[in-house]
Amino acid sequence: MARNLGPKCKQCRREGTKLFLRGERCLSSKCAMVKRNYPPGLHGTKRQSRLSGYGLQLREKQKAKKIYQILEKQFRRYYEKAARQKGDTGEILLQLLEKRFDNVVYRLGFGKSRNAARQLISHGHLLVNNRPCNIPSCQMKIDDIITIKQSKSTNKYFKELPKLIGKTDTPKWLELDKKGLTGKVIGYPTMEELHQEIDPYLIVEFYSR
Repeated sequence: MARNLGPKCKQCRREGTKLFLRGERCLSSKCAMVKRNYPPGLHGTKRQSRLSGYGLQLREKQKAKKIYQILEKQFRRYYEKAARQKGDTGEILLQLLEKRFDNVVYRLGFGKSRNAARQLISHGHLLVNNRPCNIPSCQMKIDDIITIKQSKSTNKYFKELPKLIGKTDTPKWLELDKKGLTGKVIGYPTMEELHQEIDPYLIVEFYSR
């Protein structure tokens, strides 16, 4: 499974915004965007030149890839799949990204970050409709139910999970049972509920050149 293993904080600094790649650290004063709010590298502190139209489109694509922690080949496949469907390509693209198994687990609060959610999935801690699923990119559908594997429920991490989940806001298209640690997909995200930090239309323009 190919992943971007580069330093997480540098990825945020390169895009000039918090991508929330390191869970709770991103919300603390230790966040790199608080300490060093400028691009990484020797000349990062110097005044940045204004981006061209192409530059804005490229940076938006790179930002989306880093937020969802996927690489170019897979990201382009998502765009091509969205372009083949009827409707708003930008909205469909973000829906495909949001419906990934690892992102749903993150949105439910089971993982502190998408990388943490991906680790829970790949290690076989979670079930989908009472069946094992260790594929982070698996697309969730309406009425899919996500539960914790019974043999893993005594794990220290899952015992403390109810306290962590209480601090998170669950999207309207997901349903969360905080006591039973069960999540359910009850709809698909609308444009208003999708990630506000990403402009999907710049991404569509980039691939439409």
